[in-house]
Amino acid sequence: MRTYRANRGPFATRPFYKPAEIDRICADALKAAGLMPDTPEAVRVERFVEKHFKISPRYEALPDGVLGSTSFGPKGVTGIVITTALDEEGGSVSERRIRTTLAHEAGHGLLHTHLFALGEKPPKLFEDGSDRPEILCRDVHGTAHESRYDGRWCKFQANRAIGGLLMPRGLVIKAAVPFCEERGGLGLPTLKEDERERAARELAEIFDVNPVVARIRLDDLFARPESGQLTL
Repeated sequence: MRTYRANRGPFATRPFYKPAEIDRICADALKAAGLMPDTPEAVRVERFVEKHFKISPRYEALPDGVLGSTSFGPKGVTGIVITTALDEEGGSVSERRIRTTLAHEAGHGLLHTHLFALGEKPPKLFEDGSDRPEILCRDVHGTAHESRYDGRWCKFQANRAIGGLLMPRGLVIKAAVPFCEERGGLGLPTLKEDERERAARELAEIFDVNPVVARIRLDDLFARPESGQLTL
């Protein structure tokens, strides 16, 4: 991680993480919590929040359009809240959106706790009003129009952690083997383009995420030959 002076925003500095660094941070945290699966399967992300941050996620009414929030104290994360609107929707799509939101909020905890521990007391990020050290999050689910970098580095980095926590790199590569072929002099695995969508659907079932999250993660680890892939 590198740190840069911020020209605007609530913090005097902002961290810069390479994608591989975020994957490593997420993988190390899952292993430390004893929750990194040995084979491709769904990560118990709610249990991870409980074990790693020593808190239980809460479900509460949040402002319209806000899906989750993470609050911080001098020693780390003090609370993660998911909107009851997601819980009330019901069904597997909604349950997977909750998992994605939990991973996004956990990403803030893994990547941004040190900003609050430094003693800075910014207002709520992305919201007006209260001066509580809290991040409120909208649009964290990785659709094509929601996931592009829009200058809000805090949200962008937490979105990258969704893949690292719910679809760990090594497990995704293992699960994608049936959809890959070896190419190039080094024989590196390459995702077959005509199998990409089927791979996304099958990996969505394996890792218990919505297909858009699986598509984004596959684009991240197995770049398309053309430009313009989605990003978490």
